[in-house]
Amino acid sequence: MNVLNPNPMLKYFLIGLIASLIFGARIMADEPKQPQRAKKKATAAPAVPTPTFAEVRYGEHERHVLDFWKAESTNPTPLVFVIHGGGWQGGTKELVSRFVNVEQLLEEGISVVAINYRLIKHANEAKVDPPVKVPLHDAARALQFVRSQAAQWNIDKDRIGAAGGSAGACSSLWLAFHDDLADPKSDDPVAHESTRLWCAAVTGAQTTLDPQQMKDWTPNSKYGAHAFGLQGFPKFLAERETILPWIEEYSPYALVTPDDPPVYLIYSAPPALGKDQRDPTHTSNFGVKLQEYCTATGVTCKLVYPGAPNVKHRAPSDYLIEKLKERGESN
Repeated sequence: MNVLNPNPMLKYFLIGLIASLIFGARIMADEPKQPQRAKKKATAAPAVPTPTFAEVRYGEHERHVLDFWKAESTNPTPLVFVIHGGGWQGGTKELVSRFVNVEQLLEEGISVVAINYRLIKHANEAKVDPPVKVPLHDAARALQFVRSQAAQWNIDKDRIGAAGGSAGACSSLWLAFHDDLADPKSDDPVAHESTRLWCAAVTGAQTTLDPQQMKDWTPNSKYGAHAFGLQGFPKFLAERETILPWIEEYSPYALVTPDDPPVYLIYSAPPALGKDQRDPTHTSNFGVKLQEYCTATGVTCKLVYPGAPNVKHRAPSDYLIEKLKERGESN
């Protein structure tokens, strides 16, 4: 046989054989991937349970919605009120599992709400000054709405604790320390409800919106100007005296009084007061200074970070369960 000019039938046979071998090799290479994918899916963290009620409206805006998980109980249940993070510039209620363990709370007879709220961009569109007023007052309104549903949802109006991360943590602390926003003279029955909390347990909280305090505690601070409609931290610091009434109204630290509920703060790194931080926006320096002030004021403030002393509760949900059930079992 002429090797340089092979028989055409033999040539087609060899091509077919090579193609079959390649195709078979690909199938064999693909086969192990299927059980690997199945195994990964089987070991993934459990999803958040399906809400009892989803996308419940508490206002007119498209972001005025919340999800509610109802704990099984014959008696009214405590409730955890979750405010998502995102710098008041993003985020959704679907991030609830970052801040609390919904399934654990339900098993302990504690119901859960997670809210959306209007963002800074919506405040700017509506020309609200300062912009931070919008997300904070939306959180207050959502809390009042939840209380207005207490009978239908089997909720104990008194025992409501807030949770959240970053800006949602700041919002939670603002609710915890602010005077009651209830308006008994309003024509709106929802506005009659209280905005006070039983407790709060928050993650990575900014405990002040005062740029001078931030700078003193953490020299490379860079957060907060957007809350007051300013561009950049230097401008924020330079305009501090002008906006001081806003800071006094919307900064959690400035609102602490002896009648405020206990709070729990958790951070991912230990503090270093007066030194630059890798993450100055979520530094535990915020926690140290709030704890100092709360202690001096007579308010209980638990602080957790890696290496912190005398830590009893390793997670916000653990703290919330103890505080919300301290008057006895709910069922």
